[in-house]
Parts: sequence; structure tokens; C-alpha cells
Amino acid sequence: MHVPSFIERKREGRVHTADEISEFISGFARGEIPEYQASAWAMAVYFRGLDTAETGALTRAMMHSGRVLAHPASSPAKVDKHSTGGIGDKVSLILAPLLACDDLWVPMISGRGLGITGGTLDKLESIPGFRVGLSESEAAAQPWGGSGAQPVCKRPQPKVQKIQDVRLCSHC
Repeated sequence: MHVPSFIERKREGRVHTADEISEFISGFARGEIPEYQASAWAMAVYFRGLDTAETGALTRAMMHSGRVLAHPASSPAKVDKHSTGGIGDKVSLILAPLLACDDLWVPMISGRGLGITGGTLDKLESIPGFRVGLSESEAAAQPWGGSGAQPVCKRPQPKVQKIQDVRLCSHC
């Protein structure tokens, strides 16, 4: 992949293929694409946007750039409400327990805050007795369904989110 051409196409408002997005994200996750190029691409996306197919491709590429948690085939539906935190975290902290009460698994895999407001994980850590550092095996053993329990796995902030934060486009 010629990364400058990839960035230029988005800067000019053109559409990326799923394969191009996957190759870019994989290369960045492996450290083959430098942060300054990922930053330039994030800013081009901020100004030009992604269409529905590109958004889906980016979501899949980011999901598969790391480990994917496995759940038993007979388990309830899994849902995710991703958030970068934000002022108040008004949706995540309320929506996840409500979804769990409806027998949906909501494995809250959360990162540190972006920007000045702190992320969901930072806010949850402020609750006395709330444990955020569950291992994958501890999280898998939690009663995620109707009980409303919400395991939170602490993980390093993904490289793409770090780029969004330092380039002032975490709401991208």
C-alpha cells in the first residue's frame, strides 16, 4: 500500500475499499505505518467522512486488529455501545445495565479517557469497590445476562484512539 495515495484519496473525498481500509489498519497496528500518516488520514476522515460501507469496513478492521473475545454459541446476543468518554458519560453508564436487564451481554471493554474529560473506565474507577481490571477469564465467568453485572476489562488505549485524541478529533 502506498499510504500517501491512500490519504490523498480520502482528502479528495473519494471512497476507500474494505480491503484498503483493512490493510491500512493492519499496517498501523503492526507499527508499519507511522503515527503521522495515521493522523493525516484521521484528519482527512474528520473533514470528508466515511460512507456506510467504509464505516463498516473500519469497524471490522479495528475489531480484528487485536484479540476478539470468544463466547459460547448458546450465549445471549452480544451488544456494544462504544464511547470515548466525554462529559458526563451520560449514555454508556445507563444504557449498558439496561441492556443487560433484557438478557443481552454487554462486555464493557473500555479504555482510558480521551481529552480532558476522562473516559468511561476513569469514571467507573471512581466508584468505591468497583473493579475494572478483570482478566478475560474473570470477565467470561461473570453473570452478564439478566443480573445486570457489567464486567469491565482494562486494556491499553488503541493506537487509533490515541491518534484521534492528540489530533483533536476524538469525536470523529
